[in-house]
Amino acid sequence: MIEARGLTKRYGRTLAVDNVSFTIERGKVTGFLGPNGAGKTSTMRLILGLDRPTAGAVTINGKPFGRLAGPMGQVGALLDAKAVHGGRSAYDHLLCLAQTNNLPRRRVDEVLALAGLTGAARKRAKGFSLGMVQRLGIAAALLGNPQILMCDEPANGLDPEGILWMRNLMKALAAEGRTVIVSSHLMSEMENIADHVLVLGRGRLIANCPVEEFVAADSQRSFRVRTPQPHELTRIVVAAGGTITDDGDGTVVVSGLEAGRIWELAVGNAVRLHELAPVHASLEDAFMELTAASVEFRGDTADQLGPTRGVS
Repeated sequence: MIEARGLTKRYGRTLAVDNVSFTIERGKVTGFLGPNGAGKTSTMRLILGLDRPTAGAVTINGKPFGRLAGPMGQVGALLDAKAVHGGRSAYDHLLCLAQTNNLPRRRVDEVLALAGLTGAARKRAKGFSLGMVQRLGIAAALLGNPQILMCDEPANGLDPEGILWMRNLMKALAAEGRTVIVSSHLMSEMENIADHVLVLGRGRLIANCPVEEFVAADSQRSFRVRTPQPHELTRIVVAAGGTITDDGDGTVVVSGLEAGRIWELAVGNAVRLHELAPVHASLEDAFMELTAASVEFRGDTADQLGPTRGVS
């Protein structure tokens, strides 16, 4: 179990992690989400003892990481898959890690097979593709057969088969009762993997709940309505403080009003409704809605750039 209480980290004037508290339990895949600059990587570094907190504390099974006996057998981590000596083969890279952590040599062959790298074991890492480097990083994280696995963007560079392998691996480890923490920007992938989500925004924890609860909360904010009188419905919804958009398939989406209120407005104004149903959001929809105010880096969209000139 990982437990953080009042965890805070400053880098100069930058408050990267702001009084964050959470508990991560065994037997689940926990998605660690947030926009760029939200504090995800900083929090993971604090968990692993790579940085010291400015205030607060984080423990693994009741102890700081630095006081764990045989830490690689308790926690496996992938923060930067490219942190590999390019002149070493995959086998030698893993063997060095095993020997410096008192792990048996046989584990090297086992994790190479698990990661699908047996055929590339004697090849130098500098010749690896990004996907192969990611597989090697996951193999290194699993070398000590840890009870806790932490991965930052593990799907980077993986092809569809590799992503499926990674997804099944994470689920299988959690099913064995291990703690799995995955940080990623791929919301569609996190929706397939995660049981629970921790969402950070500008260093603060803004959500800590099961994925189903996170998505359901956003799903209740909008309703799909089908009516032969869309213009009249728009008028009364806007007058009542709601918003309405055309979803392009003959229905409209009403936001900002409860289902009962939409029904009352329709009946009171003789607007016929053929359908009134909640819009079921995806994890990406819920994430974008929740973190909209926490995005630090926001680019212009094409329509904000204006017409292009001199392009043929």
